[in-house]
Amino acid sequence: MGHETSQFESSETLATFLASTPLLEESWRLCSHANSAAPRSFAVSRAGEVAYVAFSGVQMVGISPEESRGNLVDIQSGCAGAFDAIPRGGGETVMVHSGLLQLFLCFYNSQIFQQKILEIVNECRSVVFTGHSLGGAIASLSALWLLSDIQTNSSSITVFCITYGSPMLGNEPFSQAILQERWAGNFCHVVARHDLLPRLLLTPSHLFDSQFHALFQLWHLSMTSPYFGQISLQIPDEKNNELFDKVLACVACRSQGGEDRETSMFWPFGSYMFCTDKGTICLDNAVAIVKFLYSMMTKGSATSCIEDHLEYGKYVEKACWQYLLKTGSVDSCFSESSNDAGITLALQSLELTTQEPSYGDAKDCLLKARQLGCKRNLNNAKMAVNLAKITPLRAQIEWYKAFCDDSDEKLGYYDSFKLRSVSKRGSKVNMNRIRLGWFWDELIDMLQTNKLTHDFHKLPKYVNAAQFYKLLVEPLEIAEYYRNGEHKKKGHYIEHGRERRFKIFDKWWRDRKVGDEENNPRSKFASLTQDSCFWARVEEARDCIYEFRGETEKGNRTLLLEKIEMFEQYASSLINQKEVSADVFAENSSYNLFREEWKELKSQLQLLQPHFPGFQDGMVQ
Repeated sequence: MGHETSQFESSETLATFLASTPLLEESWRLCSHANSAAPRSFAVSRAGEVAYVAFSGVQMVGISPEESRGNLVDIQSGCAGAFDAIPRGGGETVMVHSGLLQLFLCFYNSQIFQQKILEIVNECRSVVFTGHSLGGAIASLSALWLLSDIQTNSSSITVFCITYGSPMLGNEPFSQAILQERWAGNFCHVVARHDLLPRLLLTPSHLFDSQFHALFQLWHLSMTSPYFGQISLQIPDEKNNELFDKVLACVACRSQGGEDRETSMFWPFGSYMFCTDKGTICLDNAVAIVKFLYSMMTKGSATSCIEDHLEYGKYVEKACWQYLLKTGSVDSCFSESSNDAGITLALQSLELTTQEPSYGDAKDCLLKARQLGCKRNLNNAKMAVNLAKITPLRAQIEWYKAFCDDSDEKLGYYDSFKLRSVSKRGSKVNMNRIRLGWFWDELIDMLQTNKLTHDFHKLPKYVNAAQFYKLLVEPLEIAEYYRNGEHKKKGHYIEHGRERRFKIFDKWWRDRKVGDEENNPRSKFASLTQDSCFWARVEEARDCIYEFRGETEKGNRTLLLEKIEMFEQYASSLINQKEVSADVFAENSSYNLFREEWKELKSQLQLLQPHFPGFQDGMVQ
């Protein structure tokens, strides 16, 4: 028996909210108005402190064979920083449909559009971007731009986006980036059962042959005409059926993980509200959404695909009262579990019966979507337990640091580990360093392979733990790197030896919400040096001194001196701000050795200054 908790918790809450407010009705009303009265433009309406911005579905976008394949471009291209706050989705390039991005940029670069948005941000508490067909894609990018801008400028306006029959917009890293920023709940895409446009770009690019392109042109013409939808009624049935069958076959292959799965470049994001005459269902799991895009289409429904694209009004009208009647009868065979009952009600609302071939696939899809969500939560809990288990390892390294700082050798934490002899204490600390690295590498791998919740890396518990780990352990990583002479084989640590985990943790720390207390100046030195790469910079500076002594070319000597001087200034600023720990000042530490070596070199250069006129007095402290 399945678990009793709702498998649609977040997405069904969103659907209920939409059905119980004027959002759906008002947004569709304005979409219809934009389609008829503002072709290739947008319309604005206000209801109290809520502003609606609707983009017309009548837009012009290039439909060359290359463009109809849905060429993807980096979302940052040509946007002048509009999407700077959007992170890399799993480290890969976040890409969107080139033609749809160009449509958005036409509005973004418009002074009228910018002025309207500025008025809304200054005067309203909430803004709802909406659009039908191609207008839905522009609405999504507009909402994404404003969300990105809010994150940068700390505005308090709430942003939401509702689209109707909108095409796919970007690749899987694009979807992942939105999830990571916790913006998925800001988007709801309403899709009619047989509407072709939301499914069109799931077709792999290599299937866009000349015949397919000709069919796509017919569809595109009908959807972008000033007589929106009228030409579509004149498309020959055989052409319409041919296009429908091709798309259906490709979506089926994609939904079942076939060989075309990887060649289709587009991926859903946000929540999808699927509509029929009998009800709606809302999903926020991307894999489940793709499967439902297939399950809800059936052979012989090609004649409905254009009608469904144009008749979202009737679904909006029914959505509210259908939710009130949603507690209708359930087959007694499913009454043993509220989980099974919920799935049955969902499938009934989509007019899927047990006799339809896609019924089993749709039911399995909902079950798997729920299981995947539960598994991520379980993995979260597992990582929390594992984090607690590694705490003793971290504590032992902290103890080792305190021991080194108090040692009579006066080497400090970094140099004690770098110059350690064979001992039980040193071996144990080194093994703890390795085991901690295993834990964090596993966590990052699980996060980037979608096995943890998408906002996992924003949880303060893990952001703070990762930062503490980095400050405590990375000096040991640097010490081991130089102890083994890796810098002579590969180059210096920061550029050639730094583990990927530390670079990821840098970003986590930069992206955190900073409290006012963090801006207060320090009254005493830090327990851990706040630049985890400080000792790598010391090693590079000492190496520059060594290279300078053997360098004869004047230009190279000048560059080396500049690097040394820059590090000295940087180190001084850290010390003045008390962002270094006590081990930096240990009598025999590498930093003190650097200071002595640099002082000696400057004294020599002062004596030889007539021979080095480029070395100014200001460089000698």
